[in-house]
Amino acid sequence: MKVSNALLAAARGLWLAIFGMATSILLLTLTLVSLVLTVLGIGLFTTPVMLAGVRAYAALRRRQAQAWADVGIPDPYRALPARRPGLAGQVEYCTALLKDPATWRDLMWLPVDAVAGSFLALLPATLFLYLPWGFVLALGVWKPIVRADGAQWYAFIPVTDQFTANLAAGLGCALAVLAVFVARPLLRLDFLLARQLLAPGWATLRERELAQRVDRLTETRHDAVDGSAAELRRIERDLHDGAQARLVAMGMSLGAIEALIESDPERAKKLVAATRADSAEALTELRDLVRGIHPPVLAERGLGDALRALALRMRMPVEVDVELAGRAAEPVETAAYFAVSEVLTNAAKHSGARQVWLDVHHAEGMLRIAVTDDGRGGAVVPGGQGGPGSPAGATGSGLAGIERRLGTLDGVLAVSSPAGGPTMVTMEIPCALR
Repeated sequence: MKVSNALLAAARGLWLAIFGMATSILLLTLTLVSLVLTVLGIGLFTTPVMLAGVRAYAALRRRQAQAWADVGIPDPYRALPARRPGLAGQVEYCTALLKDPATWRDLMWLPVDAVAGSFLALLPATLFLYLPWGFVLALGVWKPIVRADGAQWYAFIPVTDQFTANLAAGLGCALAVLAVFVARPLLRLDFLLARQLLAPGWATLRERELAQRVDRLTETRHDAVDGSAAELRRIERDLHDGAQARLVAMGMSLGAIEALIESDPERAKKLVAATRADSAEALTELRDLVRGIHPPVLAERGLGDALRALALRMRMPVEVDVELAGRAAEPVETAAYFAVSEVLTNAAKHSGARQVWLDVHHAEGMLRIAVTDDGRGGAVVPGGQGGPGSPAGATGSGLAGIERRLGTLDGVLAVSSPAGGPTMVTMEIPCALR
């Protein structure tokens, strides 16, 4: 197995050496010529084409490094502007390419890949291929060569007679054995050299990470604004269609009672009883509405007790395990509460679960919440496809809403829900307890 792996690594190295050297030299030469022609205007159109070829070649080497040697090379390129028609758009696009530090890293890598990279990749194949020549010399081919030229060298051995020819064959065997042990490490070293030149530095990685984080926070802030506007509309609609309508009806009933209290006391008493029932229902609706905005138990007793109270209202058993040494900020507790409420509601409606486990704890500056059920699985991941028993319209929108809610606090959502279950929804929100 080790020999076959070494032979495969040597064959890959031979391919990298031949193809890599030719491609690197060709791309470097054409790109440099294109850059020189930029001052004449021609390069404005040829340089983007050549740099696209360089990036495609570098991307191929990244894939090979990962697949052949398990060496990951990050993709460091900046986002490019949309190509606008006309000369101004071409100048803008070409300038953006040349301002990207990754472009110049690619160009510096090409000559190194053509020389040092090709040498490292070619060495194992050379060690293997040198073995047959040693045996050819030992079989007597050394004689006509020595008679014609007077000397024949095999590595550091001067072949002048049969004994030295046999030594050459023995050295060839030793080199082949050496190649078995060094073929894969040398191939990996070639890819590590490429990573040293192609991978961005720590500062660039940090810059990309911060840029991605800013983009995500910008997107989630827009979602938060849209969500807040939708929530306000929902509250207005619930007040108008629910409590407000009942209060108007109560006012009309009180007017009728006032007119009937002397002429028809019995009917007035019935209207009073109906009005009292309406007032109780209006009070219940207002309490439900307030609970939907911010549960009183959450404000008074914190996230742990609020989640325990929420679990008691569910129709299936919910085992709650909360370990919190203090209270998080109010927006964090609110987001966590409603996220858990949405997950539990989805589990009750769509999963067919008989038991749910809720685990909440805080560690390393992160509030971690895990909701697990023994249902049939197939929950819809935001942006993914749903499975059996998880209607996309219900579960998908619910999980997407949770993701948006958590995203406003730089939190994340992960869902594991294979068909047949179980389903685990994990949420993390960065926060500190006080």
